[in-house]
Amino acid sequence: MRVCVIGTGYVGLVTGVCLSHIGHDVICVDNNEEKVKLMKSGQSPIFEPGLSELMTACIQEGRIEFTTDLAKGVEHGEILFIAVGTPPLPTGESDTRYVEAVARGIGAHLNSGYKVIVNKSTVPIGSGDWVRMIVMDGVLERQVATAGGGVAVAEPDVAFDVVSNPEFLREGCAVYDTFNPDRIVLGSNSSRAISMMKELYAPIVARQFAEDKSGPTVPVVVTDLSSAEMVKYAANAFLATKISFINEVANICDRVGADVTQVAKGIGLDSRIGGKFLQAGIGWGGSCFPKDVAALVHTADDYGYEAQLLKAAVSVNDRQRLIAVEKLQQVLKILKGKTVGLLGLTFKPDTDDMRDAPALTIIEHLTRLGTKVKAYDPLVSQTGMRHGLSNVIVETDPERLADGCDALVLVTDWSQFKTLDYTKMATLMNSPILIDGRNYLDQEAIEKAGFRYVGIGR
Repeated sequence: MRVCVIGTGYVGLVTGVCLSHIGHDVICVDNNEEKVKLMKSGQSPIFEPGLSELMTACIQEGRIEFTTDLAKGVEHGEILFIAVGTPPLPTGESDTRYVEAVARGIGAHLNSGYKVIVNKSTVPIGSGDWVRMIVMDGVLERQVATAGGGVAVAEPDVAFDVVSNPEFLREGCAVYDTFNPDRIVLGSNSSRAISMMKELYAPIVARQFAEDKSGPTVPVVVTDLSSAEMVKYAANAFLATKISFINEVANICDRVGADVTQVAKGIGLDSRIGGKFLQAGIGWGGSCFPKDVAALVHTADDYGYEAQLLKAAVSVNDRQRLIAVEKLQQVLKILKGKTVGLLGLTFKPDTDDMRDAPALTIIEHLTRLGTKVKAYDPLVSQTGMRHGLSNVIVETDPERLADGCDALVLVTDWSQFKTLDYTKMATLMNSPILIDGRNYLDQEAIEKAGFRYVGIGR
């Protein structure tokens, strides 16, 4: 099938490359000329394991193209994906102006032939009908401009339907998640549009590109537009709430002498609960959970309902980011004049994304308390990114990080951090103290290396 993906961020680029890999003819459109030039050369503008290799192969096979020409993309695609960002506004609602601009642009270039316009961006509930309206506005504006001012225009002769197809990709696992999804959600009242979307995803539904090709076919959930949009928000809100719940339990464990890792294992074995997203620590961040929970709270407020549980989940998470600072104060007492090293900066491992990363909150508070902050991150230290890190000394290796520190804080659970030479790092520190902000390391091994180990809820 012929596909156009508009927007080449984490979702758009992964979607375009993976659809190309399974055999579709894809054009990716972005208005950033430098970014398009980079992608044409075979380089991915984002770090995502496995993406660059797939992108290079698809370019070589001639199944994917990158352009700034929206008209070309709209003309090419039978299915048009809107995959631009919807960043949060200060009020908590999503900023949909990029979606609006793309929808209007699609309308301006929409000609004869049936198209399926897919909302892949996370958009407010009810956006499907809104996107249809904006596309029609774009069509009418083009017709008026072509006919000349004051001239009556006929009813637009265009045929399209809007589908909500929310993404459930985890940064750092996005390629894997695309080929091994738990489910595919399609929201539309058009049987024709749903049929085309099922054809598009048929190889993925049949697990032809899955890690385990023998598994059952991927469930396809067909809903109305609004329900599909709600599925995305509800899924992320539930996972964020689950993390906040186990962090609340961890804080109680700290006070009563229980071990939250054992508690999490005990409750996670209950099939009604499950063990995922029960790792206590310093809270969630990134580009999805904070934005989506805030947007759902804002939507509830718009319709006269106070989402108290979701607001509590956010409140617990905001406080949880300061647990690492509180632990440091408990073991070091006065932090002014001390040096603290952070192991990890990104909001999660296997990504270079630092949007709303807990590390940024920790850095802000430590700096305010007069602490010298150093950091090492497997990706950030290599790329030289310094956004939000003006008060941080970013070291090039873990041993340079440990040198002269009064304590270390594990912030991001990178797999590399399990195999560091902690014995040597302990000898380089003023006081070998390690706050494990993710309960990720082996406490016995860390203590054997000479550290005082402090976990969360342990």
